[in-house]
Amino acid sequence: MGQVLIRNLNDAVLAAYRDAAMRNRRSLEAELREALTRAIPMTGERLNGLLMRLEGIRAMTPQGARQTPAEELLRDDDRR
Repeated sequence: MGQVLIRNLNDAVLAAYRDAAMRNRRSLEAELREALTRAIPMTGERLNGLLMRLEGIRAMTPQGARQTPAEELLRDDDRR
C-alpha cells in the first residue's frame, strides 16, 4: 500500500477531521483514510457504471411526463 504526506493543511480542516475521528472512535489517520476512500474521483469503470444506472432510472420515467420544477418543491417545503 502507498503512503502520502500532506503539508500545510488548514487548521480548521484538520480540527474538523480530529473531531470527526473522536466522534467515530478512530484515529485521525483512520478518519482521513475513510474520507479519501469515500471521495475517490469518478473515472473510468466507476463513472460508466453510474451513468448506466442513471440511464436506467431515466428510462423508467414515461416520455412527456411533467417534471415538478425544483423551485416549486422548495417553495412547498418552506411552507411546512
